[in-house]
Amino acid sequence: MLVQSQVMSWQHIITDRKRMIEIQAPNPSPEKTMLSVFLAGSIEMGAAENWQTRIVNECKDDRVIFYNPRRDDWDSSWKQTKDDPQFSEQVRWELDHLEKADLIVMYFDPNTKSPITLLELGIHAQGAAMIVCCPEGFYRKGNVDIVCDRYGIAQVETLDEIIHRIKMAQ
Repeated sequence: MLVQSQVMSWQHIITDRKRMIEIQAPNPSPEKTMLSVFLAGSIEMGAAENWQTRIVNECKDDRVIFYNPRRDDWDSSWKQTKDDPQFSEQVRWELDHLEKADLIVMYFDPNTKSPITLLELGIHAQGAAMIVCCPEGFYRKGNVDIVCDRYGIAQVETLDEIIHRIKMAQ
């Protein structure tokens, strides 16, 4: 668990270095002083590429805070119930940071089912600033495309286009 001094040091980094910072679940986030982006999308450990790291690395010199739900200490033995403290903490962190973000980017890896990402798309389709990448081969691409069309959500074809749009949004 992070202490207040660590949070304060993040604020110092953001103010002084004016560079990217990545906040992984379940860590607290610093005060927002620049664009904040939630990295929503396929994780399914082992099935999805680690696309979040690619985006973070490509934007390392930019002024952006990334909220990354992928965590190094994930334990698949956690019961996926609201009564499991670690699982509950993860889900609540994700919900909080999805609401806090200035921009939500979503990537639907064609090698996954990504039911939570589909849920998040439904929850945030009518109000959040979003960019969605749903490549050919994703089993529910038609549904994603129709939701994006209906609610005016920007769609791109590649992760490179997501990176470009993040850089342009700063």
